[in-house]
Amino acid sequence: MELTLASSASAKTALLSCRQMRLGSPKLPNVWRSSLWRSRSSRRNTSLRTLALSTTVGLGNTMETPAANAQNVNYMWPDPDKKRPRICIVGGGFGGLYTALRLESLVWPDEKKPQVVLIDQSERFVFKPLLYELLSGEVEAWEIAPQFSDLLANTDVRFFKDRVKCLYPCDHLGTSAPTAGTVHLESGLLVEYDWLVLAIGAEAKLDIVPGAADYALPFYTLEDAHRVDKKLRELERKNFGKDSAIRVAVVGCGYGGVELAATISERLQEKGIVQAINVEKTILSNAPAGNREAALKVLSSRKVQLILGYFVRCITKGVEPQTSDAEPKSIDSAADHSESVTLELQPAERGLQGQTIRADIVLWTIGSKPLLPQLEPSDKPYDIPLNARGQAETDETLRVKGHPRIFAVGDSSTLRDRNGKLLPATAQVAFQQADFAGWNLWAAINDRPLLPFRYQNLGEMMTLGRYDAAVSPSFTDGLTLEGFVGHTARKIAYLIRLPTDKHRVQVGISWLLKSTVDSVATIQTMLTKAQSGS
Repeated sequence: MELTLASSASAKTALLSCRQMRLGSPKLPNVWRSSLWRSRSSRRNTSLRTLALSTTVGLGNTMETPAANAQNVNYMWPDPDKKRPRICIVGGGFGGLYTALRLESLVWPDEKKPQVVLIDQSERFVFKPLLYELLSGEVEAWEIAPQFSDLLANTDVRFFKDRVKCLYPCDHLGTSAPTAGTVHLESGLLVEYDWLVLAIGAEAKLDIVPGAADYALPFYTLEDAHRVDKKLRELERKNFGKDSAIRVAVVGCGYGGVELAATISERLQEKGIVQAINVEKTILSNAPAGNREAALKVLSSRKVQLILGYFVRCITKGVEPQTSDAEPKSIDSAADHSESVTLELQPAERGLQGQTIRADIVLWTIGSKPLLPQLEPSDKPYDIPLNARGQAETDETLRVKGHPRIFAVGDSSTLRDRNGKLLPATAQVAFQQADFAGWNLWAAINDRPLLPFRYQNLGEMMTLGRYDAAVSPSFTDGLTLEGFVGHTARKIAYLIRLPTDKHRVQVGISWLLKSTVDSVATIQTMLTKAQSGS
């Protein structure tokens, strides 16, 4: 399949076509006229919210990235006659990638198999639930972050590594426009589509506390994991052979915070002091009781200090705090913590006194914000309906309200369960939504009824360090698998969820070999101890 680019004039025509067909009238709505005028001005680059991306294409095809000052160009789909539907998927996380793979697995009638383009800010898909194992050294980066080009090598899905600049949806106009809309990429590429899937995900929200953006490290992406690991290695080298301890502050005691605290405390052992801060009086408030009890037991055994009922008021650098009762006084008294930061904590309820703690590294695990692209500010709100958090409002079939040709999944969508509670922003939800989105795209293209999405909670899992985890399956109330059994069950469950059969086999063999080597080493250690004891 050859990849070609149309002229700049054709690209502009693509953007204008959906604006010139509103019930036969050439007059444009104010929001479109305002956006179109502004798109020709130099102010666009400074006022648009963008996502991340450089333009390359999977399947062995390559395309030169247009220069920064180049005119817009139109992406030409492999089927120039537009007989096959064109599906553009924005975001390659659990929702986006698995929707693409689901579309590829379905059986399509002749001339109806869609042309699919997947766009993401990174060249790698990241299996985020296993990021903690990077810190413990249990997995390697290629196992949990394979390249999209490898995952899609045997499919017809094309991959673009690019940054989404803005969207131009046309399906809401209720006209017979020749395209349902256009995605404008930062490189200047314009991708017309018949169907759009929003699966952009979210990013860490660090602007809720003064100083967090400057001194705290999020743990949300592969780059975040590498950054945290690098910082820990630097601290380990700096403190090697010294009596001082590395002080780690983890903000938040949801699943992310507890998993980080357990993993890092195991890694540092007696050379580290881990403090976990939570605004509530307990950890894992929404988790099954079995998971919470297992986590408390592990954190207690590793001497993780829980500071509950407090929130972080601000983070500053280079300020020596007053010693509080909750802060250790002896272990790090002689330490050189010239690059440490200070966290000012404020009680969440009356009866507690404020306190300050110092840390060599602060890990931020609370708050996230969706990454849906938006048009420039204008006198009318963005046409895609968004909730207060910036997520697209969808109906039960995952279609964006008012946009029959746009689907939203994962962190980009907002749905409620049967009890009216918002669905959590978890990988499990995105997995299931991708399956429904793929099927409903098939149904819509083939004039079949769409299925309403129904979330099934299959249970909750968490890692508590190397060879330690807690798993609470939903099919048996009160059952929690802990320790090595829970660790094995969790790894098998995630192995099954990896994107492709080829990758599952490669990772499965790698994990089996590592487990065998570790088992042999453990047996040798036990034999050595037994012989020395005799």
